[in-house]
Amino acid sequence: MPNKIKEAIADSLQDIVNAGIKTTFTQKRLNELGVKIPKTKMNLIKIKKVRKNLNLSQSVFAQVLNVSIASVRHWEQGLREPTGSTKVLLELLLREPHILDYRITKSKKIVV
Repeated sequence: MPNKIKEAIADSLQDIVNAGIKTTFTQKRLNELGVKIPKTKMNLIKIKKVRKNLNLSQSVFAQVLNVSIASVRHWEQGLREPTGSTKVLLELLLREPHILDYRITKSKKIVV
């Protein structure tokens, strides 16, 4: 299949995915069509940037992500890397910092 056709198909498939249209493709078929799903890379610098952009302490950041504070500390110290969907969520937070704002609600108590 000529490269221009593959590129057009890949663009169309990306548009379908972006539009939220349900599709079923195998990895083999996506590869044949030239569609790539990039690996998510999240290092300690990016993780710190995400947390600082949100103006959250490590403790609150851990609560928002529903992970342990030890996990956040280890990520930021470069001792461990987030895995799976946590990596994708951190990548989303880097792009869209306010997607988890709903997780932080105001208390009805006002302390003076």
